[in-house]
Amino acid sequence: MSPHSSSGASSLPSSPEDVAQGFAAAWNAADADALAALFVEDADFVNVVGLWWNNRDRIRAAHDYGFRRIFADSQMHLDKVRVRELGEGLAVVHALWTLTGQSPASGDGPENPPGDRQGVISFTVQKQQVTHDDDGVWLAVSAQNTDRVPGTETLTAEGEALRPTAYQDLGGTTHG
Repeated sequence: MSPHSSSGASSLPSSPEDVAQGFAAAWNAADADALAALFVEDADFVNVVGLWWNNRDRIRAAHDYGFRRIFADSQMHLDKVRVRELGEGLAVVHALWTLTGQSPASGDGPENPPGDRQGVISFTVQKQQVTHDDDGVWLAVSAQNTDRVPGTETLTAEGEALRPTAYQDLGGTTHG
């Protein structure tokens, strides 16, 4: 698969922040090819519930399914993006996001639509040389997406279920 999107976009990320911005743009277009093009071939992606995909094709397939079944009408807005350079050609990107428009699960009627979600996604990005004459592009070698649950510090196990739990008053400490 080429690192160019199926939607004809030929620009690849020229900065670390562009990976996060490109992810949100691909999400909002429900374009799994464009989203996968932001990753190196052997990238790792861990989603919000801990599913771990180990290459670009799996990342594309999982997001394609999600865009068709779970997130067809969703929109992702990046609330804050922070880049930490780790060295020449290597950086970590964190982005706080808000997601609206998730599809109801089977069994849930339209009278009870899912609410908005918030989370943070982190990318480890590396500058990649595409051709000998270019300045290189930034692609994700790894990503971790995490839901944020207001008023929660951790999860506690109760049988087969996980329950949001706080051990202290977290009043107002939701954005790092």
